[in-house]
Amino acid sequence: MPTVLYEVKGNYAVMTISRPKALNALNSEVLNDLNAALDAIDFSTVWALVITGDGAKSFVAGADIAEMSTLTPEEGEAFGKKGNDVFRKIETLPIPVIAAVNGFALGGGNELAMSCDIRLCSDNALFGQPEVGLGITPGFGGTQRLARLVPKGIAKELIYSAKNIKADEAKAIGLVNAVYAQEELLPAAEKLAAKIAKQAPIAVRACKKAINEGLDVDMDKAIVIEEKLFGSCFKTHDQIEGMDAFLTKRKEKNFINA
Repeated sequence: MPTVLYEVKGNYAVMTISRPKALNALNSEVLNDLNAALDAIDFSTVWALVITGDGAKSFVAGADIAEMSTLTPEEGEAFGKKGNDVFRKIETLPIPVIAAVNGFALGGGNELAMSCDIRLCSDNALFGQPEVGLGITPGFGGTQRLARLVPKGIAKELIYSAKNIKADEAKAIGLVNAVYAQEELLPAAEKLAAKIAKQAPIAVRACKKAINEGLDVDMDKAIVIEEKLFGSCFKTHDQIEGMDAFLTKRKEKNFINA
């Protein structure tokens, strides 16, 4: 895709938003390319995904303001839906997704990162939802995911005031898992992706489904979701292989996603 680079590395892949002259800002072309790249993933062999931005300055600086500035209310809603559809696709991918946030993650960039399962960032990262300063609301899930990831009062403060926060504060409030030096970020994200991809993929995918679906219902219903997914793992090749390796004290495991 012209604005999205995709590289498979064994059982994980790296997807890079590449519009560096615009700090990787999201316009319709980028969203279309990202959507197409996601649709092209072969989940039979790719068991984890890293998403990052091109260059050392910006993950994704936000949605493209030049494109948004002339939109009608109807066009604005449609543009929001386009972004939400892509980010929801990321959120519900069967495989774990790691955001390697290498710089600015503002507006749509923060929303993209929040649609991923795990967020790692560089020490020069900057997070925020600056939309109210532009006369709009966050439109790609910012009002919903931020308040689910950090304390509600903090989410409201950040959104209402358009305040940006640095990497250390993002980690302190739980928005990111870890902070790395710029040159260490992508290797760390890839190392984590590779570690995830060494586990039984059927089990990892079931865990993601259980967490995501369970958080949307009460505990009694959530436990049922877990029970069914737990049961679905049995008599699969990967369950038999994993338990046999444990019982025979065998380090090497041949997981095949079946």
